[in-house]
Amino acid sequence: MPTCIEIAVFEVEKSNLKRVLAVSEVLFSEINAENKNIIAHEILVKTALAKDNLKDSSADSSAEGLQEVCWHLTWANAEAVQASKSRWSSYPSSAEIERLVGRKLYYGHFVGVIANQ
Repeated sequence: MPTCIEIAVFEVEKSNLKRVLAVSEVLFSEINAENKNIIAHEILVKTALAKDNLKDSSADSSAEGLQEVCWHLTWANAEAVQASKSRWSSYPSSAEIERLVGRKLYYGHFVGVIANQ
């Protein structure tokens, strides 16, 4: 069964960033407590480089106190994702994560494909 990649991007108040990073790590450990569902992960933050490529950066000025955070998770397989989703509310850290993050900008799951050569 192929692995499943999750990408989740959300806004976080800069004042909450350190706590979100710490609670994310705890949450991933909770998810893996019974089974190794998440086999690899990265927590990423949007860089200032992205702003350099915008033609009109005035849209960013209203959101100066916000940071974009991305979870890049490699799940054992799609079934592991489903099992975790059904148990989401039972993870002790899930409520705190939901309280700390703002708007969810993107959320999706992907599996690899092999193109015909």
